[in-house]
Amino acid sequence: MGTSRVTELHELDEFRYHAFESARLYKERMKRMHDKNILERNFKPGDMVLLYNSRMRLFPGKLKSRWSGPFHVVEIHSTGAVEITMEDGSREFKVNGQRLKHYQGMVEEDKMISTLYLKDP
Repeated sequence: MGTSRVTELHELDEFRYHAFESARLYKERMKRMHDKNILERNFKPGDMVLLYNSRMRLFPGKLKSRWSGPFHVVEIHSTGAVEITMEDGSREFKVNGQRLKHYQGMVEEDKMISTLYLKDP
């Protein structure tokens, strides 16, 4: 009676150990897979960036972009915070560096505006 109980306890401990190891291996594998998709973003003062707006919940449209900007990078802090300013320099604020991405658009001097006038039918 006593030896079978001890054997069952050992089997239970062994089963628990295998479950723990399996969960640990799964977590390591998922972390490697997730880390593979993370992009390293290095900003420098003067870079043009876009800011991700995560609070846009009122009337979320399918085609409405959650990225606003462009902004100029003013300063990068060691904590990961980035100080940005609006294009015209009117407002300066700090944001989390993970909410930014590099702006790949046109520079202000390169923009060309064309006007097309339509006639009534």
